[in-house]
Amino acid sequence: MKVKDSNYIRENKPLFKELVSELLKDYKYASVLVNDSFGKSYSVSKTGANVGERGIYTAKGFVVKVYDGGCYAEYSGNEISETEIDKIVKFIKTELVSMGGDIEKSQYPVPTDEPVTFQKSTDYEIDPVELGDEAIIEKLTAVHKQGMKDERILNCGVMCQFQKYSKLFLSANKDLEQNVMWASGALFVNSKRGDEVKEYYTSDSNLGGVEILDTILSRVDDAAHVAIELLDSEPIKPGVYECVCDPATTGMIVHEAFGHGVEMDMFVKDRALAKKFVGEYVASALVTMHDGNAVDQTATYFFDDEGTVSSDTVIIDKGVLVSGISDLQSAMALGTKPTGNGRRESYKRKAYTRMTNTYFEPGKDKVEDMIASIKDGLLLENPESGMEDPKNWGIQCMVNIAREIKDGKLTGKIFSPIVLTGYVPDLLKSISMMSDTKKLDGAGMCGKGYKEWVKVSDGGPYIKANIRLG
Repeated sequence: MKVKDSNYIRENKPLFKELVSELLKDYKYASVLVNDSFGKSYSVSKTGANVGERGIYTAKGFVVKVYDGGCYAEYSGNEISETEIDKIVKFIKTELVSMGGDIEKSQYPVPTDEPVTFQKSTDYEIDPVELGDEAIIEKLTAVHKQGMKDERILNCGVMCQFQKYSKLFLSANKDLEQNVMWASGALFVNSKRGDEVKEYYTSDSNLGGVEILDTILSRVDDAAHVAIELLDSEPIKPGVYECVCDPATTGMIVHEAFGHGVEMDMFVKDRALAKKFVGEYVASALVTMHDGNAVDQTATYFFDDEGTVSSDTVIIDKGVLVSGISDLQSAMALGTKPTGNGRRESYKRKAYTRMTNTYFEPGKDKVEDMIASIKDGLLLENPESGMEDPKNWGIQCMVNIAREIKDGKLTGKIFSPIVLTGYVPDLLKSISMMSDTKKLDGAGMCGKGYKEWVKVSDGGPYIKANIRLG
């Protein structure tokens, strides 16, 4: 089934068209982005069940953008009527465009506004609103109870969240509408032995509805088993190891090691080393990296928050850095074509260059052959968090599990927790094998620094590389 359009957007679209038309009488460029979104979060654990709207996922409003001949001004609001149109136009003319006084402003050209018109929707199987809160909590409770069967399990927490959003973008030549829904689920399992407590986390996500709940239920027994395994884990001896990374760990490396480093608003500010390496080898020739909508996941959309139609951007092509990702403003500053990565946390916030679905292409190897090729190394699983330094290409990430490999076989020994560090090109150039399948996960969100949160997904195949661990 297709996600339905928004009543708010449908009923008020003529008013937003009128607003843009009035502004175009005075400005070479004017546009409006209208957003109507709704999201909820559900959780069940030993402490009880919770249901609530997610503030960051629920909003209804718009942002207007005009070009004053040199730079841009934006106005956001959530009220629209014939009277409000006059007020908005007057405020933009008399107050907004003149803001800044004698402050030096960057100069930009008028953006290319090629004619595009469409209305598109994503697909889903089970609508969370139609299913209802009670039924969702009932499913999550079943997962929680299943995970608590072993006496060594201290707690099994399970959660689900979704967002349904509709957006309208209007300019002189564009009339774009999109209706999108995504859902994700996650398990947090704590095991306990004496005073020692360990945690295992697993998640899944889709571009769709809460059919994802069945996937989470199917994982609970494995999650409880791994949480118990972690009770026997040991600290690792720091050093450089030959490693196989699971797709989730690959995704963390993709996102943290290279994704942030090619956000081109950082190029404008000279805060990303990648700017100097376009056209050069930055990874193994096995590595081809994408960002965009060649895959369906939680960050998939049909146009970005500046009206740029989404695309598939190849960032690394067989080891060579060929492109970054950009919003409209940074593309104009750099003289490049925008890639459709201009995203806002909400209609109240500025658009920044942001990742969407970021991943490595799969290779040709079998996972069992990758493990068999290692004499003394590790299989890395279950990434937890990461930090990047785009200016110096450093990386520091936390991984929960490192499984020992000896003479091409898993021994059953586990090390935990693991700190993964290094210089990004060294890590990527050491990749020597890639599995023939890939997987992406979009259960998390990404901030620009410590704020500006948007939904993203990342992943790829299993990779074999030399990695510094501690």
